[in-house]
Amino acid sequence: MNPEFWHARWNKNEIGFHESNGNALLKQFFNQLALEQGDTVFVPLCGKTKDIAWLLLHGMNVVAIELNENAVQQLFEEMHVDAVVSTQGEFKLYTAENIKVFVGDFFKLTPDLLGYIGAVYDRGALVALPSELRDNYVLFLMAITNSAKQLTICYEYPQHYFKGPPFSVDKQEVLEHYDCSYTVHELYREEVKGGFRGFDDVFEVAYLLT
Repeated sequence: MNPEFWHARWNKNEIGFHESNGNALLKQFFNQLALEQGDTVFVPLCGKTKDIAWLLLHGMNVVAIELNENAVQQLFEEMHVDAVVSTQGEFKLYTAENIKVFVGDFFKLTPDLLGYIGAVYDRGALVALPSELRDNYVLFLMAITNSAKQLTICYEYPQHYFKGPPFSVDKQEVLEHYDCSYTVHELYREEVKGGFRGFDDVFEVAYLLT
């Protein structure tokens, strides 16, 4: 899946993956991460998620990355926050109080750019990537965050129902990716109420990786 796919989605406002009220599972299970006030949460492939404002409101520092600059601009506009825009390495960087958002290629991040990460919140990154990229994503994510604990949210459904993203990532795949470095706790598994894209039998699943 190339960058042009995501740029086109944002340019056409085809962002059905965006949750206008944020993600309920973050609010339900965030305390499971056992973070302290002022700890830093990394949000990969963040879009303009409302979850960032929620994390800031609850005393977290946030570092995030997004490929599409329009999404980042909308993120700050919707938070009513003026960002300082600068260049850091190959990235454009939007900063404000307690938040840094990099614009660019996730796979060009470094541990030095991120700094210490207390936890990763992956609401839509793993499931946004096709199967051939997910293993590289997981290995790279662990490398740049020093295997920080994670709250990871996935979808499970028969993949033939529709072409992702979001792609179906079942528990067996989560274990294959993470079991060597983490203890994987399944926190939640429920069928998406009202169906998803016209289909039933689509499940949202939350994992705590420690």
